[in-house]
Amino acid sequence: MRFSRLIIENNPVEGKAALEYLSTSPQRWAAQAAQIELDARSLQGCADVKAIRNAHRSLVTSELESEVSPLLQIFNRISEDVDAALNQASTYNQRLLLKDVADKLNLQLQNFARSSDKYTVRFYPIIKSWREIVTNYIEELAKITELRQEIDSPYITGNPITLEQEIFTGRNDIGLRIEQLLRDRRRPPLLLYGQRRMGKTSLLNNIGKLLPSNIIPMFVDLQGAPSSASDHAGFLYNLAREMEKSAKKQGLTLPSLTREVLKSDPFTYFDEWLDKVEQALEQNTALLALDEFEVLDKAITKGRFDEQDVLGMLRHLIQHRPRFKVLLAGSHTIEEYQRWASYLINVQLVHISYFKEAEARQLIEHPVKDFTLRYEPDAVERVLQLTRCHPFLVQLLCTEIIVLKNEQHPFIRRLATFTDVEAAIPKALQSGGFFFADIQNNQVDAIGQAILRFIAAKGKRAIVSRQTLLQEFPDADITFNLLLQRELIEEVDDGYRFQVELIRRWFV
Repeated sequence: MRFSRLIIENNPVEGKAALEYLSTSPQRWAAQAAQIELDARSLQGCADVKAIRNAHRSLVTSELESEVSPLLQIFNRISEDVDAALNQASTYNQRLLLKDVADKLNLQLQNFARSSDKYTVRFYPIIKSWREIVTNYIEELAKITELRQEIDSPYITGNPITLEQEIFTGRNDIGLRIEQLLRDRRRPPLLLYGQRRMGKTSLLNNIGKLLPSNIIPMFVDLQGAPSSASDHAGFLYNLAREMEKSAKKQGLTLPSLTREVLKSDPFTYFDEWLDKVEQALEQNTALLALDEFEVLDKAITKGRFDEQDVLGMLRHLIQHRPRFKVLLAGSHTIEEYQRWASYLINVQLVHISYFKEAEARQLIEHPVKDFTLRYEPDAVERVLQLTRCHPFLVQLLCTEIIVLKNEQHPFIRRLATFTDVEAAIPKALQSGGFFFADIQNNQVDAIGQAILRFIAAKGKRAIVSRQTLLQEFPDADITFNLLLQRELIEEVDDGYRFQVELIRRWFV
């Protein structure tokens, strides 16, 4: 075993070949032992958070299955969590997610201390070291922020708000609507519909906060692994894995389902796995929330998955498993995907749109506890006017206001004025370019772009009559309806105008 480790350390290519050979021979135990020790040394060598964040990329957690695999999975998940934390744009959100990592490390340290298993004893000092590294880094970030007297930005504009991030605001009315529909004895499937960046995924990540404790959300992002699978076994395996991970965050451990089991008869074995999930649920109800359902539709269109098998499975689950409720989420309606309508009968629409004004005010003035920036009343009103309480645009503009304030003298840094809001607009239009470009490139066609530019050029809150627009753009009725559905324009009297001033300014 020592010889194998020396080969791998000095010549990785030959060492890997030797391990692969040993893993298929009677000496398989030696290959496992060598790989475990190599992983331990690799983890032990992580001297800072940057090394910890990269550890999962080289960690072997499944090639050599053994009793140490659960331990390696713990380190793998911690590494992924640190990586996600360091990817946050603001030091505030980095600290917030790293504190959650530190809590997990503390819990694991307690678990490790109670075990006398030889592998747990071997990995105990490593997890202790990781906890110290993460804790020290959190303290460093706090000291830097305090020294610079900076305003910590809690806003999140690049990724959906996760369960751990306390900035999630409002949406109680939508939570109540979903709860009412879940109690419907007809068990209708639900469609959470709204335009991009309206906060659908953030809502699904946090839906457990809005629903009774006996409803267990199982969130699955179809834009990720499930829809990128190459066959039905891969799709169902990734679907089950995401359900397991999500349920675990709610405190429920589901039975595992391996890819190998699914290969011979995927839908039969997945159905049997659902039987076990229902047993694990006991008296609870599962809410299977499938985000970005349009991505799965594209995979079906490309022929990677069979429509009747996949959508038929969903229909069967809805009709015959009362312990499961299904919620789809996307920026299209079922009517735009007729194949779904024929499988998911009596779909109930839940529309997610702009924040209520009180919710937007809270997001601006009190996004998190102990927020250090204060707003003059007319500054708050200006943010509301410019964004129309659009969740993403409120966060985008407020992020740029904080960047601007941090560049000012500390004497005036903690109070945002009307002038500050105006000064932040150009930066918001620039940094939010991906959001605005998505509208132009993916949500409207060439005629729609021309109509939007035409209306935008007329000025702030300008209403352009329907007659004028039809003279300029004849036979554009379908496009007008699409722009209304996308919540880009609104009908006022006998004309149209932009719904959101910041979007109008970008089209100018």
